[in-house]
Amino acid sequence: MSLEPSFTEDTTLMIFDLDGTLYEDTKHFDLFADKLKKKLPEDSQIQFSEDYSHVKSGNHPLAIGKVYDAKEDVFWTWDPFTEKLSTPETWDGSLHKEYGNTTKTFPVTSFDFKRWIAIGDGWWPPYVLALHYGIDMVDCHRAYDETKVDMAAEEGWLTQTPGLASYLQQLKEEKTLVLMTNSDETDVHRLLQHLGLENLFDSFITSAKKPIQTNQHFNELLKAYNVQPEQAISIGDNFMNEIAPALQQGMKSVWLTPDQPPLTHENLWPVTSLTEIMKK
Repeated sequence: MSLEPSFTEDTTLMIFDLDGTLYEDTKHFDLFADKLKKKLPEDSQIQFSEDYSHVKSGNHPLAIGKVYDAKEDVFWTWDPFTEKLSTPETWDGSLHKEYGNTTKTFPVTSFDFKRWIAIGDGWWPPYVLALHYGIDMVDCHRAYDETKVDMAAEEGWLTQTPGLASYLQQLKEEKTLVLMTNSDETDVHRLLQHLGLENLFDSFITSAKKPIQTNQHFNELLKAYNVQPEQAISIGDNFMNEIAPALQQGMKSVWLTPDQPPLTHENLWPVTSLTEIMKK
């Protein structure tokens, strides 16, 4: 199968995310969680594991699509189109007594990776759990870096998407391919080499600080390649980082998500794997 006609027609720029997009599997999230858990005392490790199990089964207020206030230890529902926070929940899932039915505007530029954390994909629940149980951010980032090194150095953590390299090579003959990721440059090239996807992208934006700077990057790319929004596609697994900003700008989006999307949109195509957009 190929991309739906509405997505291929007049498309000249394709912007790909890396983590969770150009490879398949979720076991590395568990690896990250395990590294974080081991930094805790034994009794806290048990609580961490229980909470993480509830998160994975969907029985916890810590969920993808929410926003976490690390200072207040509160989860908020965030609407990416109105950019409003609502329904503040405590750790046990009850409505916060003080904030109650508070609704407030919260633009994407307010995310700071420290206090206000966008839980956009599977990396963030272990990170939020770690902060809740008192692991400092330095140790969290160290565990993240260790996880990324293990993923590239050891077998079994990254599942390559069959045929992806040849598909990207085919796309590159007609379209501009850009890789835009929050990972740093060293990590990006290490993973691309491991996946056999080197030399397939026309340009790179690393350490992109998505979602804070997503729209800025999109605007710069559209201008640099002289492309109208409707001629561009953003492909990724993080709704806040790659999908909502693209829809806001009139771009098309391919969202890799294992779950039923919470919305429908004429420019949105949810898939479970990149194999769904690849030609046979």
